[in-house]
Amino acid sequence: MSSDLAPRSSTAPVVADDNNRYKAVQAKLDKLGKTMDDAALELEGLVRDMKANAAHTQDVAGDIEHADLDPKFVAVTNEVSVALGGAAVEVKNLSATAQEIVDQTYRAKRTHSKLYGALDDIRSNRREKTPRPGFFNR
Repeated sequence: MSSDLAPRSSTAPVVADDNNRYKAVQAKLDKLGKTMDDAALELEGLVRDMKANAAHTQDVAGDIEHADLDPKFVAVTNEVSVALGGAAVEVKNLSATAQEIVDQTYRAKRTHSKLYGALDDIRSNRREKTPRPGFFNR
C-alpha cells in the first residue's frame, strides 16, 4: 500500500504581485500552467494509488472473511475499501478540474499574447516612452 501524500515536485509557488507588465504576466501564466499541470499529474498518480489501495483492502476483507474472523472486521474493512474507492472518484474529479485550469491558463496566455504582444514589441523596441495600455481610455 502506498501512503506517500507529500508533493513529489519542488515547484515554487506562483508569485502574485502587482507587476502587470506584459512579460511578467506571460511568465506568471506560464508558471501557473506548469504548476497546475504538475498538480494534475500528481493527482492522477494519487487516483491510481487510491484505487490500488481500495482493491488491496477489499482483498484483505476477503482474507479476513476466509479466516473466519469476526464478521464486524470484514464489514469494517469493506467499508474502508468503499471509502477509498469513493475518495478516488473525488480525487479524479479534482484532477479533471486541475487539468481544466491548465487548459484555461494556457488559453488566457495565448489571448493575452494576441491582445498585448504586438504592443509590447512596439514599446520594447522604441527608445521613446510610449503610453501605457489603457492611457487613452480615460
